[in-house]
Amino acid sequence: MKKNILGILGLLIAIFAITAVLNPKFISAYNMQNLVKWSSLYSIMGVGVAFVIITGGIDLSIGSVIGLTASLLAFTLGKNWDPVVAICAMLGLSALIGLIHGLLITKAKLQPFVVTLCGLLIYRGMARWTTDNQSMGFKGHDQLNEIFSGKIPITDTFALPMPFVFLVVIAVAAALFLNRTVWGRYLLALGNNEEGARYSGIQTDNLKIAAYVICSLLAGISGLLFAFELDSVQPAQTGEFYELYAIAAAVLGGCSLRGGEGGILGVIIAAAVIRLIYNSINMLGISTHLEYAILGIVILAGVVADELLKRYTAKRRTAQ
Repeated sequence: MKKNILGILGLLIAIFAITAVLNPKFISAYNMQNLVKWSSLYSIMGVGVAFVIITGGIDLSIGSVIGLTASLLAFTLGKNWDPVVAICAMLGLSALIGLIHGLLITKAKLQPFVVTLCGLLIYRGMARWTTDNQSMGFKGHDQLNEIFSGKIPITDTFALPMPFVFLVVIAVAAALFLNRTVWGRYLLALGNNEEGARYSGIQTDNLKIAAYVICSLLAGISGLLFAFELDSVQPAQTGEFYELYAIAAAVLGGCSLRGGEGGILGVIIAAAVIRLIYNSINMLGISTHLEYAILGIVILAGVVADELLKRYTAKRRTAQ
């Protein structure tokens, strides 16, 4: 296990232990289920953006893609679309968004920051316009609700949330892709040195496009999960700022913004840390007005510590 993963894992354990000692209700079955569920939702977003960051890119539109797919799903189901058709259409739309991003970045040579920032605004506006900015629910779709936000009983007091099941499948597939396929190695090589990767015969443009498609597709899946978990959709607010949580999880989990470095396990642990911080603030009675400040301080401290560790390790290698 890499040192940066050990560091974030240590932080997770420390926060967990301190909260459990200060408030025994923290480790209740209900709270643990809630923590696992929301950590899984954050992790799926983080895994998606990790692919883009590994290439040296960025995607600021994730939250708006989540809001768009969730809003359109509620809208189409309200218009009596077949649920399978509606879900497939939303996933197809999210993949198409990623494809457009990838083509604009690779073929039109636009900056990822600009492309995805524009996407953030466009998709949020489309969600609000299409639905007339009306809140919508999923009444009468109990079967879909069970699939996307149900629970699998484990013991008499603990059940496994469905988002965790989705995360396991996605995480295993993503880890196998990155670590056990030639395309995963090419993706890391692209992030390390795009020019060198291109001269080596790697189809760098196609890999970049694939990374953005994967990112947006996972954002679309997150949109479906969030929609049924929240049981209602507000086009102006659903998914708002979620791109920041996803990027924070990826960076805190070991993905370098310079590209060429990252792994799935670290992202999942970091996403759990982010959600754990929110949960701990509530359980310890800390003012919710400090949520963002505390989260920002923890993320900054983690990134600084990781950077200092990298420099120290590099100096030791040079000295040897």
